[in-house]
Amino acid sequence: MSETNNELRTLRQRLQDAETYLRLDDLRDRKVELEDIVAQPDLWDDIDRAKKVSQELAEITEDINLYNVLTSQLEEAETFLELLEEEPDPGLKEESGTLLLSVAATLDELEMRSLFTGEHDESDAVCHIQSGEGGTEAQDWAEMLFRMYQRWSEHQGLTMETTSVSVGTEAGISSAEFIIRGRRAYGKLQSEHGVHRLVRISPFNKQANRHTSFASMHVVPFFEEVSDEVIIDETEIRIDTFRSSGAGGQHVNVTDSAVRITHLPSGIVVSCQNERSQHQNKDRCLQMLASRLLDLQRKQREQDLANISGETQNVGFGSQIRSYVMQPYQMVKDLRTNFEVGAVESVLNGEINGFIEAYLRWLRSGRQDL
Repeated sequence: MSETNNELRTLRQRLQDAETYLRLDDLRDRKVELEDIVAQPDLWDDIDRAKKVSQELAEITEDINLYNVLTSQLEEAETFLELLEEEPDPGLKEESGTLLLSVAATLDELEMRSLFTGEHDESDAVCHIQSGEGGTEAQDWAEMLFRMYQRWSEHQGLTMETTSVSVGTEAGISSAEFIIRGRRAYGKLQSEHGVHRLVRISPFNKQANRHTSFASMHVVPFFEEVSDEVIIDETEIRIDTFRSSGAGGQHVNVTDSAVRITHLPSGIVVSCQNERSQHQNKDRCLQMLASRLLDLQRKQREQDLANISGETQNVGFGSQIRSYVMQPYQMVKDLRTNFEVGAVESVLNGEINGFIEAYLRWLRSGRQDL
């Protein structure tokens, strides 16, 4: 019984800590403000503002409700323990143990939220997967990564909006652009930014030789509105239209509605083919381009500061961040955090939260060169 009491005290302390990092008093005050705004009859005259207010209110309400549920569960567990001290009951003991395990698991999830401290961690994420050198092998690997993030987003209750896919010459894909939408999508997926390496017995090689393939994942926060921070000069972009390919609805291969925009000074290329019209595809491309340019500006500022201070800048994109080994042994290892698992198939089926959490803890520990 003393062990259970100690566990309960630990959970109580963790919940008290959660009240601090969630800034619960501030959240409650903000909730009242937002509820007053939502009650205004003219709120939906401005649809964009109404959506933002509604989303913020929903997120704040979710955090407050989760804290309240945990408080109630701990109070219930304390009641169980008081009853057990008066009269032992195996069934009640088992129920209280199950409840404490549930509270601990929920607190683990809640504590993850304290790791999201970046300016854009709450944003949606613009993602671009590009196959590396190696032809069919690399293109197949790029498609495996694409499927991994699809499954991960499904597990997380997030939505994936695929804007463009370029199919491979024989198998797989050469590239894919997509937006993952939902709370903290960018905050989580920033861990995936970089080069991913696969080692396996080649399914495309008759000699069954072991083969190494590379594909990159580029992730930046998504902005619904083209930010005032970045000005896209029409004279510095080239707009190409082409016929859509691959899955994309009834308009695919009917009109040249797909749009590709090349930003000439930076060489950034974005494309969209899944909207209903060429105009909509262009607008979405501009949103994605703005996100990429803002990220480029941020990295340039960081590089300039590093040069002034004499520090060595470790740029994530273009460097290998994770290895997926299927032969001669089974292992996925993140080379930044040293977090590893042996269940490669589970990882490729979207079970990447362990890598995400390890990266966020590593990032907060200050071991990354910023």
